[in-house]
Amino acid sequence: MKISTSQIELLERLCAALAVSGDEGEVRQIVLEHLKPVADVIKVDALGNVLVTKHAVLPSDAPQPLRVMLAAHMDEVGFMLTAEDGDGIYRFEIVGGIDVRHLPGKALQVGRNHVPAVIGAKPIHLTDADERKRAISLETLRIDVGPESKKVKIGDRAAFATPLACLGPSLCAKALDNRLGVATLIELVKNAPPNIELLAAFTVQEENGLRGAQVAAYAFNPDLAIVLDSTPARDMPLWNGAENTEYNTRLDGGPAIYVADRGTLHDPRLVRHLIETAAACGIPYQIRQPGGGGTDAGAIHKQRAGIPSVSVSIPHRYTHSPASLARRADWEHTLQLIHAALERLTPEILRAER
Repeated sequence: MKISTSQIELLERLCAALAVSGDEGEVRQIVLEHLKPVADVIKVDALGNVLVTKHAVLPSDAPQPLRVMLAAHMDEVGFMLTAEDGDGIYRFEIVGGIDVRHLPGKALQVGRNHVPAVIGAKPIHLTDADERKRAISLETLRIDVGPESKKVKIGDRAAFATPLACLGPSLCAKALDNRLGVATLIELVKNAPPNIELLAAFTVQEENGLRGAQVAAYAFNPDLAIVLDSTPARDMPLWNGAENTEYNTRLDGGPAIYVADRGTLHDPRLVRHLIETAAACGIPYQIRQPGGGGTDAGAIHKQRAGIPSVSVSIPHRYTHSPASLARRADWEHTLQLIHAALERLTPEILRAER
């Protein structure tokens, strides 16, 4: 499987959508548009998750296929308007994890009309020496929509306004976390292997508590789950020129297979299966070094009687900032690894000891 122009165009649409946690409708509509023609069952649940089923295609006398849940979250980090100070200037709160240092002067799009805006801060000309030494606080920042203020309202979400750009081998845009995962899952549904019952969950509210995944996993009750996400790559050169030996993932290293993070000890049988698949198919991969962070697997693996789960992420730099950077090759290899791993899945994998 290759990443073609059509997949790049899909990613461009997904990244352009405004889908801050709790208001994922624009991405949901793109998912429905692409998958309604190919899904056996498709529905939107009470929280807004898109739940898609692709039935296995097996002989009538074959044993029951594995029920495999694949999950990718639709939401992104962003902002919510909370109060108006007049003249189109709004106070706001951050939704998800964003570093305030990224914010002054950044262009935004606000609400379902994508009203242009900017995050305003006092310019350097009007600050004194003491102010310049202090970190900028969220309370001193405002979202300025100017004369378009009648097109927005309190409670509207806002997101960075950074369109997708192809920079040689790289992809640069806002919300690559996790529109790369959404685009990957759409392609996997369209090319679902016939040996499994594929249960695709496009989840909501991952960035503020894994809430959609919890509901989706309970509804699907799968035999196992694979979460598709994007992970920060701590692979930048060190300031003193020394070798970076503390990286967690690297760009150009292939899909990052998780073994442990803040929320999940990933199922070792599934980790082995992914590694063995990568080796057999000649697909590059890397182990995401254990540590902080987490994915929807943190909620999925604890549902019902327990769901064996593993996460695979596409590494990227500058996570939760106005513009992230990923490699097209890492995306393509992730798509190839997951598809091959699904084709090779058998019930015996789960019968092995953990």
